[in-house]
Amino acid sequence: MRIIVVVVVIWLVIGAVAAGQRGYFRNQPENCAGAGTIAVTVIAGPLNYLGVNPKITDCSLPQPSP
Repeated sequence: MRIIVVVVVIWLVIGAVAAGQRGYFRNQPENCAGAGTIAVTVIAGPLNYLGVNPKITDCSLPQPSP
């Protein structure tokens, strides 16, 4: 079980490094698409270095009821 946790943590750290190299942490995301792009980049982990470039282009958040 510990090995799985270690692998997941290393995977996410590699994804965070990739997001940092792309400059995603320099400015605050302007909308949910920007935040989503950062999240999927981190989740993609080492796949970023194999050519995966995940981007979220559109998202809509649920609106509160009146």
